[in-house]
Amino acid sequence: MEEKIISMYAKGMTTGDIESHMQELYGVDISDSTISRITDKILPIVKEWQERPLEEIYAVVFMDAIHFHVRSEGRIVKKAAI
Repeated sequence: MEEKIISMYAKGMTTGDIESHMQELYGVDISDSTISRITDKILPIVKEWQERPLEEIYAVVFMDAIHFHVRSEGRIVKKAAI
């Protein structure tokens, strides 16, 4: 259950949202404070990740294309034009 709560928290749900979601889906009453205690367990991991040393250079690839419907071998297919 803790993994589900942490997953919902990581996806941006508030403790109140998680509380109502758990009630609706599982019929489980969990208070905001209990949810906060569960999500507080990952704070040291988050803090460690935030303070990690960054690489000097990161590779970034940006690709874009326009997709057209074209006839190919008697069928209409989507093709990308770069």
